[in-house]
Amino acid sequence: MQRYAVRRHIAAPPERVWAALTDPAVLTAGTGITRLDGAPGPGARFRLWAEVSGARGFAIRVRAWEPPGFMLWESGMPFGLFRGRRSFRLAAAGAGTDFAMDEVFSGVLAGPICRSMPDLTPSFEQFAGAIARAAEGGQT
Repeated sequence: MQRYAVRRHIAAPPERVWAALTDPAVLTAGTGITRLDGAPGPGARFRLWAEVSGARGFAIRVRAWEPPGFMLWESGMPFGLFRGRRSFRLAAAGAGTDFAMDEVFSGVLAGPICRSMPDLTPSFEQFAGAIARAAEGGQT
């Protein structure tokens, strides 16, 4: 199992952070996601491409949708051989939001696949920064 996480205080209310987090235009503007086919929504299925994965796209399913506080994306291989679960948590904190994004990779093939992946920490920081800029700038 491999885990990546980022935490950030965002100077915007949770509703504005949620709007940024679920807006395809924001998600493809500096977050590290280069392309989306579809969009996050309750029970949605969509495909995304990221800078760190080059030409490889990932089929994502939204497993939990609890605005404006929690969302869970899931992707992986059949039979649980490999699974990625990315959670987003937003909590009101004063006039702003405490934002947390975690991704856990698991499954029988997690070891070899994770060893072949780059360190995702910089891309997680990039994602959180772009969401913060969009929400704080009111661009949602």
